[in-house]
Amino acid sequence: MLALRLSTGVNCGDMCQCPSMWVMAATRHQHTGKPSVAHSALELRSLLEMAALPWALPVLSTSPRGDGHPVLLLPGFMGSEATLVALKLFLRNRGYAAETWGLGRNVGFHVKHAAALEQKIRHLHGKTGRKVSLVGWSLGGVFAVYGADRVSECVRNVITLGSPISVDAEGSASPPLVKAMYRLIAHPMGTQAHTHQPSAKKMRQTMALPMPLSCLYSLGDGVVPPQEATVDGDPALHENIRVPGSHVGLGFNAVAMWILADRLSQPDGAWRPFTPSGTMGVAYRWLTQVGGKG
Repeated sequence: MLALRLSTGVNCGDMCQCPSMWVMAATRHQHTGKPSVAHSALELRSLLEMAALPWALPVLSTSPRGDGHPVLLLPGFMGSEATLVALKLFLRNRGYAAETWGLGRNVGFHVKHAAALEQKIRHLHGKTGRKVSLVGWSLGGVFAVYGADRVSECVRNVITLGSPISVDAEGSASPPLVKAMYRLIAHPMGTQAHTHQPSAKKMRQTMALPMPLSCLYSLGDGVVPPQEATVDGDPALHENIRVPGSHVGLGFNAVAMWILADRLSQPDGAWRPFTPSGTMGVAYRWLTQVGGKG
């Protein structure tokens, strides 16, 4: 997982100072260290999120419809494009021209895939004549942020799902098993092999993205801790939105899908921060309050 830190240099104060806890500030979560051992051990609860999805479809069918603009979906580490099928079908049902990145399994942040992603975004923009929204799950969100920075003129907005885009200089706080898998599959040096690349250094020094950025994170994430899945940014463009659930289940999480539809439906150039409403809004407030603030 590539260690990227988005920073505007703006002091946004403490996390979520507004009276309504579900209105998220553009400030990194204050959690420190690794995800809890319990959350990591219980990532298999993602199977329950998948099983619950069909029951949520009647409510999800009432989520905002899109305007047909292209949406590019990016898988997480070791995820194939098949892992994005639920998101793709849902977004197509909502009226978007959704498709996956076309680069096969995500085996780490490699230069060749990053370059290919840039070309993919330019191609979609040129083919449709419309800016592209990027949705990245886990490491796919790192790719999304990178692509948005490289070809910002082609990107409408970025949404990340449990993505490690704010890793500090001392390194990732993901569980040891996750780091070992990355070293085994992506590079023997782990994420350090990629964070020292010129492109990664530039991203760590750059200002926050010039387009809307919504970072969905979960306090129950057993892979990416909340401080790494959230950003310090401009509250007029960037936000951190808490969702209940696991890391592995984010691509099948009904609440995440509902928020995704809401965020993508924002008019180009008239983006507003997330405000839960309707039946799912009531459920969202209840679910996020159950687990406490933050």
